[in-house]
Amino acid sequence: MSERSGTAEELKTARLWLRRPVEADIDVILAVHSDPEACAHNPSDALTRPEEAEELFRRWDRQWEQHGYGYWVVRRQDSTERVGFCGVKPMELHGERVLNLFYRFAPAAWGQGFAGEAATAVTIWASRYVPELPLIARVRPENIASQRVAVRAGLHRARHLDTEGYDGFDWIYVARPERWAP
Repeated sequence: MSERSGTAEELKTARLWLRRPVEADIDVILAVHSDPEACAHNPSDALTRPEEAEELFRRWDRQWEQHGYGYWVVRRQDSTERVGFCGVKPMELHGERVLNLFYRFAPAAWGQGFAGEAATAVTIWASRYVPELPLIARVRPENIASQRVAVRAGLHRARHLDTEGYDGFDWIYVARPERWAP
């Protein structure tokens, strides 16, 4: 893992390379976020125009500038193919500041364990470099694959924290369940 100013702009796993997005990634931001399957459980994240992908990149870049971390572009180490995104962003859950674990991959990359591998790397990174913020994942009850990714990354279901989200009801998974005891 290479670091700059206490941040990790790159993370590497056995099969993946995660790096901070750059402008050249706007095309893959649009490709993944305009795929109806990729955004099926979060339709408000769907993009239709290149300008929307550019604005999303700008928001991600501002978060990196402000916090020193954010979403990483995920690429296979044995290829130049960018397969998706994984990372964290600060938000509030029930009035408490938390880090939300995000992962979205191109459907062509599904079923290969990439999301779980990337989410695990990001979970480990967050526990080391932003331990003061609890890590959570918001998952739709019908999104079984995303639930599996959260569990693979070491998160646990916290039913008492479930809440209404942007696109429907969210099940909440937490990295340190003892911190969230009901």
